[in-house]
Formats: sequence, C-alpha cells, structure tokens
Amino acid sequence: MVRKDPYSCARIVALVFISMMGLVIATMPAFAGSGGFSNTGSMNDARTNHTATLLANGEVLVAGGNNNTTGYLSSAEIYDPSKGKWTPTGSMTVPREGHDAVLLSNGQVLVAGGINDTTGGCSTLASAELYNPSTGAWTATGSMTTGRYSFVLVALTNGQVLAAGGTNCGGGGLTSAELYNPSTGMWTPTGSMTIGNETNWAVLLQNGEVFVLNDNIYHPSTGTWTTTSSDPIAAHAPVVLLPNGSVYTGGTIQGDSIYNPSKNQWTNFPPPPCTTLHQSCESAGALLPTGKVLVAGGPTFVNAKPYPIEETNGLAGLFDPSTLTWASTGSMSKSRLGETMTVLLNGQALVAGGDTFNKQLGHLVQTATAELYTP
Repeated sequence: MVRKDPYSCARIVALVFISMMGLVIATMPAFAGSGGFSNTGSMNDARTNHTATLLANGEVLVAGGNNNTTGYLSSAEIYDPSKGKWTPTGSMTVPREGHDAVLLSNGQVLVAGGINDTTGGCSTLASAELYNPSTGAWTATGSMTTGRYSFVLVALTNGQVLAAGGTNCGGGGLTSAELYNPSTGMWTPTGSMTIGNETNWAVLLQNGEVFVLNDNIYHPSTGTWTTTSSDPIAAHAPVVLLPNGSVYTGGTIQGDSIYNPSKNQWTNFPPPPCTTLHQSCESAGALLPTGKVLVAGGPTFVNAKPYPIEETNGLAGLFDPSTLTWASTGSMSKSRLGETMTVLLNGQALVAGGDTFNKQLGHLVQTATAELYTP
C-alpha cells in the first residue's frame, strides 16, 4: 500500500527554498518518456487521507478518509481491475482518517489508528479492525496501546505487524512502537524509536528490517531501533523500495535521495523536472514492474493576492534508478494531491481520490475520480 498523507511535510517544504551552497549533486536533462494515464471508474465516495490496499485476488480495497460533505468516513469499496469499477463493501466499525492499513499473510486487511473528532475528547484512535475479503465484513480486533495518527504500519516477515510513531492528543512525534500478533489479536510494546516520527512512509527492507522516513531502522530480531547516516538534503515522501534493495525517497527543489542500507550511505540527485521552487509533483509514488519509480501530483503554490493559493497539479515523472535520470511521462487528467497510488497485478498503477483545487470555489475539494497509469 502506498499513499500520501496530505498533512505531511512534503507539502510544506515545497514552499521553502534552501540554499544549495556546498551541496554537490549531478545535473541532468529531462528526457522524453513513454506511458500515460487514462480515466477509470470513479469511487462511490470522494475521499482524501484514505488507505488503499492491494488484495491477494488483485482487487483494491479503499477505506476511510474524509470529505467536506460527509466528514469522517467509515465506508469502504473495492476496485475490480477487470471491470474498471468500484463496488461498495462493508463499512468499518469506526469512521477514521489518517489511519493505516496492511495486508496480512492470511489475506485479511488490518486497519488501525487514525482520528475521528466526533468521538469527543481525544480524537486520536487506538482501535483496530480486520477486513475479511471473503465476507466483505469488518470485525474489531485488539486496540493498540497508544492512539496514533499519521504513523507507520508495516507487516513483518514473521507475520506480525509493526506500528510506530505518529502523533496523538499530546502533540509532537511519538517514539513508541508496538507489535500486532494476528494469531492472538493483541498488541505488545517493542523498542522505542530514536527520533519522534509523524509520517506514515516506511518500507520493509529485503533483510526484513523496516526503514522509516525519518531515518530510523527497526530490527525485528532484537526489537530495537538505530538511526541511519544523515541525508544531506533531508529526505521526504514518497518512499519506495527499489529492486536492488536500496530506498528511493522524494525531496524538494534541492533534490531526491537514495539510501543504501548495506553501506549506510545516501546518494543525492536532482528532483523530477516538474518539481520547482513553488511546485511539487511527488504527492504519491510507486515502483513499477519495469523497475522505474512513478511519481505524480502535488501542490502548486500561486502568488495570488491577498495571500498565496495552494492549487494542485497532475504532473508526473518517471525515475530510472539505474541511471539516476528522470523521464517525462503523461500527466493525470485530474490534478490532485493526497491521492493513493497502488500498483496492480497487471503492472498498471491505480491512482484514486485525494484533494483537487476547485477554481470556482477557490479552495481544495475532495475527488472520487480514479485513473490508471500504463507503463
């Protein structure tokens, strides 16, 4: 599952120009590319800050999020690639946004955490639930020991699930972490992160360890965390595991990065051509079967009066890790940020939902539209 949290730092840093004096990275031209986007069926609910999970049968489960009309959503729906259509399925037991979801080894989907201001008091959720694709129903499972929003949720190779970081009613980035055991439905604390974390971007490395965007690495064998070497240009979302075991991380006008776990080293390179001083096109990203990384969508900041406006763009880029070069590729038909991007079993990438700028209203609204990228 790959998704972009619209509240992440990636939207903020797009406005900031940091001096590159003393930072040496290779320059490169933008090359013409192939591939493009095409429209597919729209979701039944417009939503942002939702999750999208590829199921074992090749369908995609979208759950939760929010929109300006309904508010917090408990609804869920299934995308069938063979039909290009979305079908409603059972609703979650609790409306939630800012939650996370993972596919378990038994084929069920675990959803945990998030926020729901309608609950009263502390709005951060500790509850978790399971989706059964065979019945289309959700059932409650054990709650986390700590309520979390915008946190890491990763299925480990041993079948357990790691939840780490995020934020809750106390504010700030949490360092605590815990493990979910699907066989018991219970959560138990594990080692704390070395740095507080408020991002949901993480990947399971080839050695079974977990890399988190803020440069923390979790070691399941010891239940401990260590910090990686420092990235000179401060990595940002999206985070994608590459075929060679390295990790691609998005960035800003300063550039993007690749982290090599075996050498504990970072390589920096220029961002995609569609990322500029006042614009980012890396709202979401995913590894395609071709070995290249697709990034798309993001904010475009317009210097309007009396104050700047955050609009959206549908621009996309294609990154080749073998050459550290970018290729231009087709733009999305709908400009958006905060969308989910899920690579299907047929090699296409499904983009769904998010926020889009409505020129008539003059602000962001949620969209139900979806589209497919064909490499």
